[in-house]
Amino acid sequence: MADRSAEERERARLEREARRAAKRGAAPPAAPPEKPAARRDTPAEPPKRPRSDDTPPQEPAAAPFEHDEPTQVATEARPPEPPPPFEPEAAPRRKAGVPQRGGRTASERRAAAREFLHGRRRGGGGGADGPGRGRSPSGPSRRPRVAIVAVVGGLVVLVVAWFLLSLFQPLKGDGSGDVSVTIPRGSSVGEIADILEQKGVVSSAFFFRTRTSIAGKGGDFKAGEIPMREDMSYGAAIDTLVDPPRPDTVTITIPEGLSRLEIKKLVGDSLRGEYMAASVRSPRLNPAAYGGKNAKNLEGFLFPATYELKPGQPVSALVDRQLDAFKRELAQVDLSYAKSKNLTAYDVLTIASMIDREAQLPKERAIVASVIYNRLSQGIPLGIDATIRFATGNWSEPLKQSELAIDSGYNTRTNQGLPPGPIGNPGLAAMKAAARPAKTDFIYYVVKPCGNGAHAFSSSDAEFQRDVERYNAERARQGGNSPTDC
Repeated sequence: MADRSAEERERARLEREARRAAKRGAAPPAAPPEKPAARRDTPAEPPKRPRSDDTPPQEPAAAPFEHDEPTQVATEARPPEPPPPFEPEAAPRRKAGVPQRGGRTASERRAAAREFLHGRRRGGGGGADGPGRGRSPSGPSRRPRVAIVAVVGGLVVLVVAWFLLSLFQPLKGDGSGDVSVTIPRGSSVGEIADILEQKGVVSSAFFFRTRTSIAGKGGDFKAGEIPMREDMSYGAAIDTLVDPPRPDTVTITIPEGLSRLEIKKLVGDSLRGEYMAASVRSPRLNPAAYGGKNAKNLEGFLFPATYELKPGQPVSALVDRQLDAFKRELAQVDLSYAKSKNLTAYDVLTIASMIDREAQLPKERAIVASVIYNRLSQGIPLGIDATIRFATGNWSEPLKQSELAIDSGYNTRTNQGLPPGPIGNPGLAAMKAAARPAKTDFIYYVVKPCGNGAHAFSSSDAEFQRDVERYNAERARQGGNSPTDC
């Protein structure tokens, strides 16, 4: 192929530039003016030599694209073509003095900015390419939090394990040693828990209450004296309270001076039968033989002491033991002085029952007995409120005016002489004091303020009124309570 002329090469270049401009969306470059075409009389090439065969020479052919007039290459403007898919944008022309951004596109810069902000919110530091960019969840920023969570979780597991071990005590058994625990009737689970902790039966009242609540057996606990062990597990203690072991003996301790009704409450259901019914009559003792012809029951003859009986025995067995003890103890009492004052053994029991209620100090028993004897001999009402309490059954609350005026033979404020019978069951010391009182001229006594049970005795009404005023003043100072203890 013959070499192209300079004009042809120029036209080809312009066409290429036009296509490139079209792709960029720019205007095509202007074509430079063409040189005028060569004249016909100007030979386009050197003349050829004549042939050897003397053939006449022919005119040379016109040059390609030769025209009579100068022409300009026509370039057709084409619409811009869309860039091919995923073709990167052309790099912007670098401006002098302006720092560049690594040749990234606008979309790349926006994505980098979003990633930077996201890393800052998650606790990362630095720029888009800095240390905090795109930290993964398992990176260094999460390690302290993971460690803290692990430590807290371990502590929670340890606390839960300790609580469960303390509550259920899998390694603790039935305890050791013997402890006698008395559970009052009507006690709550909390009160029972405190008693067991104080006695050393369980190590914690709180865990015992919690374990009892879980077991749901708080309402099944038995009252009374229950044999238990030291350092028992909560489960073993609960089982013992629900089903206590049956003791070999039933021990009943009766304090001095209690009435039949009070003894009945003390015996409870430890024996078979009803104590009040069993203590009305007995073939073992006839009150009339002691001067109690009008006695309605065995009040006064039921000697107070500690008795041991076999489980399941009837309460009549206890009554028989009390009557036998009374006869043994009364045999030690010298009744000669009382008989000289025309008093029977039944009268001595009646006086002794009042002494046990009135005298709180042993040394005052014989002095109280002398006041009773002196008032009986002078025909003065005894004025002992313990007899009114016996008739009303009110042994603890202050007596009302209506009770003080009760129409009863036991009202020693309104009736002279002894009450119809004993108001309790006296002990041996009270019976001895009633049989032989001290020799005094006292006819009055009142509680001595802050005397811890002592009385102020007097032989005249003036002295007695002085002692009463002191008593009332101290009682008012204590808000109406008895000023026995201060």
